Amino acid sequence: MTTRHINAAPPASRSRQIKQLVLTLVGWAVALAIFFPILWMVLTGFKTETAAIADPSFIFSPTLESYQAVNARSGYARFALNSVAVAFGSTFLALLIAIPCAYAMAFLPTRRTKGTLLWMLSTKMLPPVGVLVPIYLIFRDVGLLDTRTGLIIIYTLMNLPIVVWMLYTFFKDMPEDILEAGRMDGASTFQEVFYLLLPLTLPGIASTGLLSVILSWNEAFWSLNLTTSKAAPLTAYIASFSSPEGLFWAKLSAASTMAIAPILVLGWMTQKQMVRGLTFGAVK
Repeated sequence: MTTRHINAAPPASRSRQIKQLVLTLVGWAVALAIFFPILWMVLTGFKTETAAIADPSFIFSPTLESYQAVNARSGYARFALNSVAVAFGSTFLALLIAIPCAYAMAFLPTRRTKGTLLWMLSTKMLPPVGVLVPIYLIFRDVGLLDTRTGLIIIYTLMNLPIVVWMLYTFFKDMPEDILEAGRMDGASTFQEVFYLLLPLTLPGIASTGLLSVILSWNEAFWSLNLTTSKAAPLTAYIASFSSPEGLFWAKLSAASTMAIAPILVLGWMTQKQMVRGLTFGAVK
C-alpha cells in the first residue's frame, strides 16, 4: 500500500495533465479544420475535371493534366512576378512611411495622438467598394490603371493603418531610457532611430513586414478592379479560371495551389521570426 501511495500521481498533477491533453486535442482539431480546405484544394488540383466533381474522395489516380492546362492557358511567371513586386514594394513603402510616423506617436505624443490612431484604424472598417469609384476615376485620370505602381500605392494605403499600429505598439514597449542616453551622447533624431530604435525593435518590424506582405499577396478586390492583364497579380490569375461556362474545379484548384504556394513557403520559413516579433515586449 505504501508503494501504491508513493507512485500515485497527485490529484492536482493529474488534473493538469488532463487539461493539457484536452487543450492539445482541441488545438489539433482547430488546426486540422483550418488546414483541411487547403489539403482538399491541393488534392483536387491533381484530379481530372470529371473526378473533381463526381468523385469527392481521397483515393484517386493523380494526374498533372490540370497543371498542364493551367500553364498552357496563361503565363504563371508573369503573374507571380507582379505579385512579388507589388507585395514587397508596398510593404517597403508602408514601412518607410510608418516607422517615422510610429516613432513620433510613441515618443513625441500629443493630446490628439490616440484619436489619430483610432481614426487610422477606423478606415479599415470602411468597405473597399465604398471608395472604388473615386479611386478608379483618379487612377484612370493619372494613368495608374493596370500598373504595378498603382497597386503598390493602393496596397500601401490599405496596409498602412495596421503597420502603424503594430510599430507603435512595438516602439512603446521600448525602454525610453535607451533613447535618452543616446540623446545625451549627442545622437541626432536620425541616428537615434537608425542606430538605436530599429536594431532593438527589429523582430517587431520584421513580423510587421511579413504580415504586410501576406495581406498584399492575398488582396483580390483591388487587383481585380484596377488591373486587366499587364500588372495583374496571382489573385487575378486565379479569378481568370472562372468563366461563363462555369467553374472548372480541378483547374481552379491547380491555379490556386500555384498562387498560394510561394506565400505558404515564405510563411513556413519565417514562422519563428513572426512569432518572435508578435510576442516582442510581452515579457519584461
